[in-house]
Amino acid sequence: MTVHLQIAEQVKKHREAQKQFLALDAQRERAIESVLELAKSGKTIQTTEINQITKEMNQIAMQFQFPPRKLITPEMVENYINEK
Repeated sequence: MTVHLQIAEQVKKHREAQKQFLALDAQRERAIESVLELAKSGKTIQTTEINQITKEMNQIAMQFQFPPRKLITPEMVENYINEK
């Protein structure tokens, strides 16, 4: 019976990590959109908030084999805007 409890606990931890990862992913997307809007209006941008969220996501990703996310640079944002 203890094996079943251990498996159930692992599944519970995985689901909680997945929820946290997805919440951070949504938060990261909002931060990216905000930076894109600033860049489009010609204002100075910083990617610090995006990358802090990304680091949190990647810590979770390493523990639970989720896909990691790339850190974002201001140059990446500028390149994205110039492609549009």
